[in-house]
Amino acid sequence: MYDYLIIGSGLYGMVCARELSDLGFKVLVIEKRNHLGGNIFNDSIEGINIHKYGAHIFHTSDAGVWAYVNKFVSFNSFINSPVAFYKGNLYSLPFNMWTFNKMWGVTSPDDAKNIIDSQRKSIVLPRNLEEQAISLVGRDIYEILIKGYTKKQWGRDPKDLPADIIKRLPVRYTFDNNYFNDIYQGIPVGGYNLLINSLLQGIECKISTDYFANRDYFDSISKKVIYTGKIDEYFNFKFGRLEYRSLRFESEVISKANFQGNAVVNFTDESISYTRIIEHKHFEKIESCSTVITREFSQEYDGFNEAYYPIGNEKNMSLFRKYQFEAKKLSKVFFGGRLAEYRYYDMHQIIARALKYVKTYF
Repeated sequence: MYDYLIIGSGLYGMVCARELSDLGFKVLVIEKRNHLGGNIFNDSIEGINIHKYGAHIFHTSDAGVWAYVNKFVSFNSFINSPVAFYKGNLYSLPFNMWTFNKMWGVTSPDDAKNIIDSQRKSIVLPRNLEEQAISLVGRDIYEILIKGYTKKQWGRDPKDLPADIIKRLPVRYTFDNNYFNDIYQGIPVGGYNLLINSLLQGIECKISTDYFANRDYFDSISKKVIYTGKIDEYFNFKFGRLEYRSLRFESEVISKANFQGNAVVNFTDESISYTRIIEHKHFEKIESCSTVITREFSQEYDGFNEAYYPIGNEKNMSLFRKYQFEAKKLSKVFFGGRLAEYRYYDMHQIIARALKYVKTYF
């Protein structure tokens, strides 16, 4: 008999497993995929660590979370400075003075502010993503660098998406190219698999194991369950299915040392089918004669591919609250993580929530 069955080996499940095991509990982690680690798992191609499920750059201003992950791995000094490609031109992301100079030829913050202010005057209270974006950066930048990318990423018109999706977007009137505002940032030296292995060291894990294929058995062998999968699936979709966006990845080995000169390039033109290209070697500054790139395509979640991004519109959030109410009735099962909470979290936020769960109950 296990004290805890943890369903899913993403960061939430792994941190809970590590902390509970260190407290002396007997833990079993089961994972549906054929590897542990969830979306932070790395493949290795040509000696390069591949971010198999999209770019993962660790960043946080939480000194406690930073100290926690550094107990398991060391981090390099990678700074995320993505660029946007639109009809043969490159623009800085985040939106900063380099972006404004390329867009309008301005060289002073005051000139950039004046242009943006003139373009957003009509937006008083943003009601959707389009209006929120225009209120942040004006119509020119919205039309060229946000609108097409958003349509591809979400498969919906920006007018039909909630405003809060775009509130994370950094806008600066400086020449700072660091996408994140956080104090700490980097990639694990040697790749994320080292973090996975360290977190799960000494803990019993089973891969290629579907909880729902043998649910009664798994429930019978544990006193408590931490469930990190899709909350609607746990309740057999009794109220209906929550909506997600999924991703498809196409990787390619290229016989040159440097393909695009940057780890992440976003393609904002709607006519280009992929949303971005990741060149993995730049995350760890690897010197090699060849490189590996991955083109990322956004697509609808169909129940068979992976669910990545909750679509937090009013309809879905109303449905989620019904499942959340059902979840609170269960004394043996705790729901945590991006899919179980139907919310987009960054890695540091997931770790903080897992640590809070263990601290709250023990």
